Amino acid sequence: MSSEAAEIMEKLKDKKAAYEATASTDSSVNFEDIDNRIINEVLGPERYGQVRFQGSGVNPTQYFGSTSHQYMPSGSQSQAEVERLKDQIVQIQASTDEQISQLRAEAATREAEAAAREAEQNRKYNKLQQ
Repeated sequence: MSSEAAEIMEKLKDKKAAYEATASTDSSVNFEDIDNRIINEVLGPERYGQVRFQGSGVNPTQYFGSTSHQYMPSGSQSQAEVERLKDQIVQIQASTDEQISQLRAEAATREAEAAAREAEQNRKYNKLQQ
């Protein structure tokens, strides 16, 4: 291990110990994703095109191989995905509009049935009054 890597590891250990000490006295400390937060504090945010812990000159293609581009969609793949999502939105909107129309029709039917029942009850009441 190089001296630079040893220093980084020491800083990581110190930060983790500090978080653990804080957590023992403060119950509001959230341990979720603590390792990533510590790494970001010590090393800074990740940079596009670099592989963390592999040095500044190593890029994802060198480290993961040339197949790593499969995880990054090309422009045409992105456009196809956008079009697919737009179509899905249109389908969902059409389905929602259809459901709203059905619910409105059912509500109108129920209102008409309620008005007919009320008219029948009024007719019977008036007949009894006579």
